[in-house]
Amino acid sequence: MTTDYLSLEWQTLQNQFDSYEKYSLLIKLVAIFTTAFALGFEFNLIVPVLMVGVFWLQDGIWKTFQGRFETRLLIVEAALAANHNETGCQFNQQYQQIANSGIGLIKEYLKQCLRPTVMYPYVVLLGLTLSSMWW
Repeated sequence: MTTDYLSLEWQTLQNQFDSYEKYSLLIKLVAIFTTAFALGFEFNLIVPVLMVGVFWLQDGIWKTFQGRFETRLLIVEAALAANHNETGCQFNQQYQQIANSGIGLIKEYLKQCLRPTVMYPYVVLLGLTLSSMWW
């Protein structure tokens, strides 16, 4: 494969990888508005707690899909570096691969859920939801 094709693949994958970040933010925003709605209309406490959990897990799953793009980006970057002494298109080289099946996949979902950039709105939303019991 030529450097041109690899560079084009890298650009395509990197753009897709970056778009996943935008949708992750959208999931967070929907979670915030949905939780605010549920709290504002005084739904049973379990409803917003479960909704936050579902959004949080969905965000972790979404980030796992994003990680698959990153895995391919690493392969393309390695090919560019090895075959053509390419210094560009090396943005993702430090990413470490993990198993994407069974327990490994579940661990990756949970790992992504616990990343500060994924969990911050959900921890706050859960805190607000649970604290509403005492309001």
